[in-house]
Amino acid sequence: MAQIAIVTGGSHGFGRAVSVALVREGWTVLVDGRDAAALEAAVAATGALAVPGDLNDAAHRAELVARAADLGGLDLLVNSAGTLGPSPLPKLGGYPLDALREVLETNVVAQLGLVQAALPLLREAAGAVVNITSDAAVEAYEGWGGYGASKAALEQMSRVLAAEEPAVRVWWADPGDMRTRMHQDAFPGEDIGDRPGPDEVAPALVELVATRPPSGRIALRGLLPPAGSVRHEDERHEMAGDQR
Repeated sequence: MAQIAIVTGGSHGFGRAVSVALVREGWTVLVDGRDAAALEAAVAATGALAVPGDLNDAAHRAELVARAADLGGLDLLVNSAGTLGPSPLPKLGGYPLDALREVLETNVVAQLGLVQAALPLLREAAGAVVNITSDAAVEAYEGWGGYGASKAALEQMSRVLAAEEPAVRVWWADPGDMRTRMHQDAFPGEDIGDRPGPDEVAPALVELVATRPPSGRIALRGLLPPAGSVRHEDERHEMAGDQR
């Protein structure tokens, strides 16, 4: 029986790349996104199942979990959806407070709301939560105060969740800079072509889920094999062990 995952923000960027990578590994993947047309186009190419809607909507979060339950349960929740906030990035001295509230609502409150809805299924499956974070949560970058504060809050929430839910793995995973629409919005007019594409980083999240290390902060790129090397399946299974 295929394992079941929810991946938020699956219509583009890292969420879409993660859904592709999981489907290739045999997972059944539910993805969401606010733009129904973009989401349908994404799933047509990925093989995932579309549940359009806004993560800030409690009814949508409930629908996502209900769809997973109908499929047989939930083994993995990947909180990849998020918002950058205003672009160009404003300094904190002039950061619009209404915009900050929106960033915190989407990047923290809605994420926790989905975790809360999913926890009964995740506990039953001894499943896992992956909260996508950023180095802006732990480093001081000019202009990144609003987004970074939301990711810092998400990281602390993840730490506490890991302490409170020992039956569920909780990882707050930093994919590093990527060539995504959000990253381009953070640097309007600049060339970000030197960043890796999300499809280059997504296999690291699959590796994380396969090897199931203890709950904690993960730098995803550190899980990728060195360029030119291949990790054999028997090595992956040996690393995974029986950590469920």
